[in-house]
Parts: sequence; structure tokens; C-alpha cells
Amino acid sequence: MTVAEIMETRNTFSFEVFPPKTDVGMEKLCGKGGVLDQLYTLNPDYISCTYGAGGTNVGKNLEVLKKIKDDGKSVPVTHFTCVANTKEGIKDQLQTYLDNGIDHMLALRGDIPFGWTGTNGDLHYATELVKFVRKEFGDKFTIAVAGSPEGHISCRSLEADISFLKQKQDEGADYIMTQLCWDMDAFRYWMDAIRAAGIWMPVDVGIMPVLDASATINMALSRNACVMDRKLCEIISKNWIFPNPFAPNESEESIAAKKASFKEAGIEYTIKQIDEYRVCGINGIHLYALNKFDDVARIAKESGIIDLI
Repeated sequence: MTVAEIMETRNTFSFEVFPPKTDVGMEKLCGKGGVLDQLYTLNPDYISCTYGAGGTNVGKNLEVLKKIKDDGKSVPVTHFTCVANTKEGIKDQLQTYLDNGIDHMLALRGDIPFGWTGTNGDLHYATELVKFVRKEFGDKFTIAVAGSPEGHISCRSLEADISFLKQKQDEGADYIMTQLCWDMDAFRYWMDAIRAAGIWMPVDVGIMPVLDASATINMALSRNACVMDRKLCEIISKNWIFPNPFAPNESEESIAAKKASFKEAGIEYTIKQIDEYRVCGINGIHLYALNKFDDVARIAKESGIIDLI
């Protein structure tokens, strides 16, 4: 059963991991008793795997996905971008995924590497990628596409962004995986707006657990331009590491205490946010596992998105 088919019957629960750059990292993720084996104990419907800007770490990406496929405990979903990809290269790479039993993908334009002015490839937008994949491979792939509840940072307006999302649907996409969004008012408006625009695709909500102040600030501002709501800002302010989280000069004891306090408050914040998402008519929760287990397992269990019976 495909992820899209599962969403027709119930909400899904899934994780995102990333391909480590080192052999030690790969062993921690993919080795016996590693993070993937631990994530399987939570019975996720699928596990997606990213790769770096410009297609870096593609080999490790495939290695992680092959492990998931061979283990047979969850559906593997690859991220796939237009960046630095020719049409022939896209065909070859996607055929390799199919040859390894990987038939789910998240079709993305991809983050443009620093200093580039475009994708430096034959395709420039995710809409083109979806159309190309459907033309070349028919229904062999289940295709997810990104949705930006606050509008993509590169798009001229939220309305334009929604129109492009509709175009992805028209080109053959199956479901939406959202970018992170902490502004629930913006999310609820977006849900109403995409349905009014005739977008019927299921919505799988991407959630980054709030565990570390510097990582949270970086994720919000470096690529996504996400609004940090008052509650999240309060958590950051109450646990601020001076002079800033990126260049602290407090004592090690003070820093450790603030990080622990922030993490506890951040986990509680994430669980409450999941509660809010679940009453918005969504079709799934997609947790960024950050290649860790304990924290995301706690969030999954305490939020009630997995069956503990």
C-alpha cells in the first residue's frame, strides 16, 4: 500500500532522517540496534531521507533508503531535487531508486547553494520535476510535494505559492509534505486557502522538534523565514545563552542548565503544537528525527500520535 493510499483510510505517522557524512554516523543510524532499528519500534508508516544541496551525499542517501527497504519495516521515501540535475541524470537516478525498490519520492526544487543564481540544471521548479517524472515514469512513483504554510521565501506572494501548489497537483503529485510552521493562525488560514483553491491532496505536516535554541533559530531564519510565535520566543528568551547561542561565553554549568531547561520546554511546546495540528483536518504527522531516537520517541508517545497498546 502506498503512503497516499494509507492517507485515504487514516492519518499517517512518519520520520525524516538525513544521510550522515561519516562512517561512524552511518553506523549509528543504520547499524544493528541503531537509530533506524529503534525508530521501527514506533511503527512509522514511512521514513524519508534527505540529501544535501547540489545532490551531495546522494550515495549515502541511497544506502539509508536501501536499508529501510530491505528491513521491510517502513516505506522508504527519497527527497529529490532539481539542483544540478540534467534530465538524463534525473532519469538515471530515479531508475536506480526503482531498481532498489524505492518508489516514493518528495519532489523539490531544492535549496540553491550559496553563490548560485539558479538550479544549474535542466529543471528549475518542482512543478517541472513532477511533470517530468510523470512523463518518464508514469505511475511508478508516489510523489509528495512541499507545501509552505507561510509561503515559500522565494515566491512573490502566498497566493502565488498556493497557485503553484495547485499546479503540482495538476501535474500529478499525490500528497503534500509541509515545511515547518510554528504560526498556527497562518497554518489554519493556509489550510482553508488551499482547499478553496481546489487542492484536494492530503496534507502531511512536517514538524521539527524544538530541542536546541541555536538550531531552532537557525532553522527558522537561515532558509525558511518562519515566524516564531510568542510562546516559542518566550522559551528562547527565558533560556538565553549570553552573548548569543552561537557564541556563548557563560560558564559550562550555566550553559548546560539552560540547554536542559530549553529542551524540556521545547518538547512540551512541540507536543502542544501537535495537538493543535491534529484538529486542523490534516492527514499525517512527519517528525524530523534529527537522526536521534529518545526525544522524538517521547514526543510521539506523549502526543498520542502512536498507539501504545
